[in-house]
Parts: sequence; structure tokens; C-alpha cells
Amino acid sequence: MKSRKPFLVITMIVVVLCLVVALASVKNLNPAEVVENKENGEMSDTLKDEVKQDLRTAAIGKIPPNGNPVVSHKFGADPYALVVDGRVYLYNTNDVFEYDASGNVKDNSYFSINKLSVISSEDLINWTDHGAIHVAGPEGAAVWATQSWAPAAAHKVIDGKDRFFLYFANNASGIGVLTSDSPLGPWVDPIGKPLITRATPGVKDVTWLFDPAVFVDDDGEAYIYFGGGIPEGKADMPNTARVMRLGEDMISVVGEAVTIPAPYMFEDSGINKVNGKYYYTYCSNFAEGPRPDNSPPPGEIAYMVSDHPMGPWTYQGVILKNPGYFFGVGGNNHHVIFQFNEDWYIAYHAQTLSKAMGVPKGYRSTHLNKVQFEPDGSIQEIVADMQGVPVLKPFNPFLQTRAVTMAWNAGIQVKPSTGNNDNLDSPALVVTEIHDKDWIAVAHVHFQSGASSFTAWVTGIGAGGKIELRLDDPNGELIGTVEVPEAADMKQPMEVSTVVSGVSGLHDLYFVFKGETTSPLFDFEAWQFHP
Repeated sequence: MKSRKPFLVITMIVVVLCLVVALASVKNLNPAEVVENKENGEMSDTLKDEVKQDLRTAAIGKIPPNGNPVVSHKFGADPYALVVDGRVYLYNTNDVFEYDASGNVKDNSYFSINKLSVISSEDLINWTDHGAIHVAGPEGAAVWATQSWAPAAAHKVIDGKDRFFLYFANNASGIGVLTSDSPLGPWVDPIGKPLITRATPGVKDVTWLFDPAVFVDDDGEAYIYFGGGIPEGKADMPNTARVMRLGEDMISVVGEAVTIPAPYMFEDSGINKVNGKYYYTYCSNFAEGPRPDNSPPPGEIAYMVSDHPMGPWTYQGVILKNPGYFFGVGGNNHHVIFQFNEDWYIAYHAQTLSKAMGVPKGYRSTHLNKVQFEPDGSIQEIVADMQGVPVLKPFNPFLQTRAVTMAWNAGIQVKPSTGNNDNLDSPALVVTEIHDKDWIAVAHVHFQSGASSFTAWVTGIGAGGKIELRLDDPNGELIGTVEVPEAADMKQPMEVSTVVSGVSGLHDLYFVFKGETTSPLFDFEAWQFHP
């Protein structure tokens, strides 16, 4: 019988390569340390060097041409959507890895989360990373809070001015609010305390004061929905969901919270108005045991309908199964339904990225799929998948674009820019930790009749290198190469340009980074093509 050792070694190598590529894509883990920790003595030094060299050549989590998860260079949970001037802004709980004393990723405790993240898109495939909002703690906008979970965002014109409101849960003990003149901040705490506490009328018996959703009706009246949890022995009808009127200023509450009788309520309130009907959506609980017919199964998104934003409500059914049904990794189910242009969408989270990285330990990523309302007002059950939603419009390469606008990527990180240039909007993020063979890509780019040149803005401390401009694939047709010189410390963004040729029409655009060193090459700030 032939020895199985070569087969086992090859299998081990493949597993290690996949895991290392995955972990490198988020960069919260050191790739070299992953190789060192996972190899068991049968991997040679030469092979380890080859693994390290190639570990950034493949995307992980969001694989072209898929649209889900919406971003793969970081996590994001509990999504909430706000549409402003033709852009969708997604506000997320800012999941980041937690580590044990030995440096290994441990289960997400959620109690270290004090920031929310923001991304936005015009086409629902290319997303701009706007970074994190420091909400809670001594350095946050709301110094009284210790955590920031499950955001909800709203816009209202007050005294002729656009005002934006960001509601968040301080763990499960209360709900706070921040305000801004822009969907991107800066955000401030207008009241210096929670908006909703256990002293708020009508919420004394709510197990978990969290997971807000906010709705501004056509008449200008606003409402906040929140709550969750299961009182002892009341899994079938917890009565822990609430709705309450918001004041005209959006930073106060009016009257008493009213109970929403949501069967098997667990968490995750949502609210929408469609064709004059109000739709309340929520996640069902995981209580064991048989359930009556027409009851929501565990961990699914269910919905109720009313003729008034405060009820009474009629239970209708479920619209989205638990992520475990679709992706093989479960957990809680959190969503938001929103309208963009003429269509309806659902954003929800799943552990697909962390699963692909080999650490499905409660770190979640936002997904998008379409929602279909039937003529009778019912909602067609949603099929979650990795494909996502159709691209809505071509991407214009002739406008200056931040490099942190991406559809897909391999090997990079993002961080706040250190550059200082009035020509670039600031503050902003840049693509960083760029190494040889890393890449980012923008989908559905329309070059029209052609482009003649390309300009990139770069900063940072780095060894320098090249940006290859390729079509439709990291190894696709080369239309231009930008040389980036070595720099000790570029505070001012440097313009580097090249002539391009052979490009027109619609393509996916790949920026492939090349260098002669294992050190970081440069930071990528922005780019633009010229006709």
C-alpha cells in the first residue's frame, strides 16, 4: 500500500493556504504568525516562504462577481439604512476581533464594542468606507454610555435645515441619540444622557432596552420602536416590543410606550410604510419546544401589519429564515428593510466572512437582497444568498474617487488618512498595508468611448512600487502602470500619473499592487481617469 503521507501533507498545505489567505484579508491577525501557529512541523521553511508570498492573491468572503457580504475588509453587524441624495448609507455595529491571553480569536462578547461603522453606495456593489463613529466611552460622543449596538438613523428637516439622528443601544440598558448636520457627522450628544431608560413611561417590564428603529411619517410625526427579551415562562408572547412617539425635535419622547404583541419576540425591531400600511418586523426567539401553527420558527424575521404606526397589529408570517439555513452558520438575525429608487431591499447580517476566515465566533457581516411586496400587501419570502442584488448603475471613472470605494479586495486594510490636501475631502480613510500582489477592484466601470490617462494620489511611509490597472480580473488586460516612488513620510498626497490605452465600454477595474519587497509599499488615497 502506498504511503498516504504526501496526500496528507498536500491537504494540510491547502487548508493552511486557505486559512492564511482569509486571515490576511482582514489583517486583524498577523499572516506570518498564522503560518507559524498552524504549521505542525511537516511544512518546510521554503514552503512557508511561498505561502507568505502568495497569501494575498485571493479575495475572501466577498468573491467576484458576488455582492455579499457588502464589504470584506472588515465586519459590520445590525445594519440600518438611510437613503440621502441618491446614496444608501448603512450604519453598523462595529464588530472587531477579540483575543484571549494567547492572542487567539475568541468568541465575540459584544461588550467591547463602543463604535458604529458607516459605509455608503450609489450602485449597491461598490461601497465607500467612511470609517467608525466613536459613540460610547470617555473618548466617545456619548460619554455616559459604555457600548454602542444596533444603530438606527433618521433624517428630518427642522426649522428649514437638514438634521440627522443616530440612535443606538447602550448594551440592553437604554437607548441614546446623537445628532449631526450630515449623514457622516461629526456627531454630538444633544442631551448628555439616554433618550430611553427604565424610568421612561411604559418600558418598566421590557427585558432588553435596545435595537431601536425610527420612522418619520408623511405628516412629520416620528416614532421609535425598540425592545426585546423573554420574561420567564413567556416565550410565546413576551410582550417586550414597544413603540413610542418622538418629539418634534427627535431627541425627546412623548407620552407612554405602547406594547406591540409580537409572537415569540426576541429582538431587532424594524418599521416601514408601504402603500398606506405599516409593517413591523422583528426577529423571533430561540425558545425550544413545539410552536402553534402560524408561529415564527426560531431566529427568523417575522412581520406584523397595522393601519397606524402605533397599532393595533396583526401577525402575518415570516419573511427571512435564520442565516444558518442559507450559509451554514447561524447566530442571531438582524435586519432592516428600505426603499431605494423604486425597489425594496433587506440588509441583514451573517457570519459568512468570519466563517470563510475559519473563525465563525460571532463576528458578523452585512448582506443585501431584494424584497418583493405582493399586490395583496404580503411580503414574498426572501432567499438570502452570496450573489446579492443587481448593480444599479455604471460607475463613473472620470470623477475623483476615494480608494476606499471598493467592490472586492485582497490583502489590504483601511485606516484614517495622514495626508493633508484641500483637493481631497478630509477626514477620510485610505487603503493601507499594501503589499506585493494585493489588489482592490471597482465593479461595473463605464469608460465610455475611452480614457487617455490616469492619476493616483498616494501617501504614507513605504518602499514604493507599482499600481497596475487591469480589466475584469487581477490578471486581466493591462491598460496602464503607475510608478510610485519610495517615500520616507508623505504627508502631502503625491500625484502619480500614467498614459492608458485600449480601454472603453463597461469593465470591472482592478488595481493590482506590485513591489520588490515584503514591506508595505504606500497608502492609496484616491484616483481618477481622464478622457
